[in-house]
Amino acid sequence: MLNYNTSFLVVDDFEAMRKVTANQVRSLGFENVHVASNGAEALRILHSRKIDIILSDWNMPILSGLELLKAVRVDDKLQHLPFIMITAEAERHRIEEAIASGVSNLLVKPYTAERLHTRVEKALRWRPVQKAPGFDKPASDEREQAPPPPADPVIGLPAPRPPVRPTVLVVDDTPDNLQLLTHLFKDDYRVRLADSGTRALEICCSDTPPDLVLLDVMMPDIDGFEVAKRLSEHPATAGLPIIFVTAMDGDAAHLNGLELGAVDYVTKPIQPELLKARVRNFLRYVSLHRQLQADYDQMVELARLKEQGEQITHHDMKGPLAGVIGLLQAVLDDGSLGRRAVEQLRLAEGAAFQLLNMVNLSAELYKIETGSFELKPQAIDIGDVLRHMAEMLRHTFAAKELAIAVDADVPVGEEPPRALGDPTLCYAVFYNLIKNACEAAPAHSRVNIVLYGTTPLRVGIENKGAVPAAIRARFFEKFVTVGKAGGTGLGTYSARLLSEAQGGRIELLVSDDRDTTVVTVTVPRA
Repeated sequence: MLNYNTSFLVVDDFEAMRKVTANQVRSLGFENVHVASNGAEALRILHSRKIDIILSDWNMPILSGLELLKAVRVDDKLQHLPFIMITAEAERHRIEEAIASGVSNLLVKPYTAERLHTRVEKALRWRPVQKAPGFDKPASDEREQAPPPPADPVIGLPAPRPPVRPTVLVVDDTPDNLQLLTHLFKDDYRVRLADSGTRALEICCSDTPPDLVLLDVMMPDIDGFEVAKRLSEHPATAGLPIIFVTAMDGDAAHLNGLELGAVDYVTKPIQPELLKARVRNFLRYVSLHRQLQADYDQMVELARLKEQGEQITHHDMKGPLAGVIGLLQAVLDDGSLGRRAVEQLRLAEGAAFQLLNMVNLSAELYKIETGSFELKPQAIDIGDVLRHMAEMLRHTFAAKELAIAVDADVPVGEEPPRALGDPTLCYAVFYNLIKNACEAAPAHSRVNIVLYGTTPLRVGIENKGAVPAAIRARFFEKFVTVGKAGGTGLGTYSARLLSEAQGGRIELLVSDDRDTTVVTVTVPRA
């Protein structure tokens, strides 16, 4: 049940459209409506007043609807708010960007009050998929999910609604003409009738406007040209297609009708089959528009289901994996095992780290790339992390007989330097970079890992073998790789993104004279 005390924020740079949307919201029974002319003004209102739901246009100056959406989703105090994007966008990649950024619903222009009401109802039931904060709680305790929509029993998606026949409004002051056109279209469309311009305006500006208007010109109260003019001046009806059907002939009248925004001009006496063909052609636009809205609705729902599934999977995998790694490290630190057992456990630890790394990459990179990542930093013994990585990778690359050295000694009496970041992301960063160095290093060579106790902390990873000149400038970009069988080009890219997401940075230094590569990671100090 809707709560009519809900507070709305309507954001649109076009004043007339802003008023129309606000009035439509009020017509649904919601009186608490605030307005903003751009995204920047909207953010000021959001931080100063209690708002329960946002309805925003997409294309606006200063701060667009998409930029506003991203700002809301990364704000701890605002990220829970339902966000409906009102748009005329038809480019799929832009819609996908809005969905990836966390939009609750999309409303395609032009729209009716009924469609607005439906999406407001759905949005008010929307809840964000919560990010799992750790490994100690069951997934079911960390997610609040909206009631699912009716689903198709086979594939689990929302069941498609039966198609709705388009509505044609016939406007004519002559009863015989109304009867003729009704008979002509009643088998294919829903037909509504208006015997005056005044009545036509009432129907077009109602909550259930028609999809197409067949409009006579010569009428006693308000003529068809004036009706078309008023419809074109009203934001809610400006996109309503009109076909003039009139006895008024001549080029001047024809031109006047088209200049007023009519999609066609037909003179009486009509040719029934020709008029039916013209109506059918223009109503294809209506069908395409409805299909566009249906496609966007399904894209939003699929993204929601995918995100919920991934959150469950990632959380349920990360917990056991972290537990396995912790147990392995505890056993390895015991010191009572034989060399062969230690080697086998190190391989198991490496496999667990690699799997955890894959889970992190699939989950966290997506959030970072879409601006929805939220850092919850902790103090990390970075020297301990580096030593574990080095020991694990010594066994992984035993066949190459690499010397992997870690210089992270702490002077007597001093606390080990601690980084401030996300532990699992730090593991992923240094696992990828040290593994990458070991892969690039020639057999029987040395990989040096040095922790500098500066503020911020710096970690240098050096290996023999200079990065090829052709890829140096793009070394940390996505899918950049060369000369490595099975390489994806995601290791260094992910290391850069994961470092930057924790407030750090990453740099490449190549020496052709010494034939060495050094990757330096800077991380905040706790």
